[in-house]
Amino acid sequence: MRVLVVEDHAELAQSVARVLRREGMAVDVVHDGLDALERTSVTDYDVVVLDRDLPGVHGDEVCRKLAEQPLQARVLMLTASGTIAHRVEGFSLGADDYLPKPFAYAELVARIRALARRSQPALPPVLVRGDLRLDPAQRVASRAGERLPLTPKEFAVLEYLLAAQGRVVSAEELLERVWDEATDPFTTTVKATINRLRPKLGNPPVIETIPRGGYRI
Repeated sequence: MRVLVVEDHAELAQSVARVLRREGMAVDVVHDGLDALERTSVTDYDVVVLDRDLPGVHGDEVCRKLAEQPLQARVLMLTASGTIAHRVEGFSLGADDYLPKPFAYAELVARIRALARRSQPALPPVLVRGDLRLDPAQRVASRAGERLPLTPKEFAVLEYLLAAQGRVVSAEELLERVWDEATDPFTTTVKATINRLRPKLGNPPVIETIPRGGYRI
């Protein structure tokens, strides 16, 4: 899943990004409202984690603009004020969820995952294809009952391919949805990750390469 973190406190923003990346998410970080609007205009994010009190363009205005976009990212608004009045106001601006500071990272991750599920076609909580099983919430993948020793990025690639439910996924799409903006668009990292993932999944092979198309389970 692709997440944009919009937080003007750099230390908090980087801390949140580290936690989300450990969960296998592709995370971009900006520190003001103007940069947030620019990023969302060119990148299709699943979830935007938005601090309400931003310099420049206020978080309220960013939220309002995001709600007007044709491809709406889900917005999780962060704020130092957790009063009911502030929450109601945030929802009226177009926020999908609201989390007062300080917050527990485990709750933040759970809320982001719940919002991401809303932005996509309904998927079962556990993804299964044959004897291959992946639980996104528990971060566990197994085949024929044996747990697979996957890195966070390998897990994220496998999760995205399973969620595609047999659809062919191009390398460009994987790069866009699983990696963040710091990745070179001309890199071979997708191919390298698939090549590392295949032997870990065992036999018979489950990832098929479609010439000039991409990959599918």
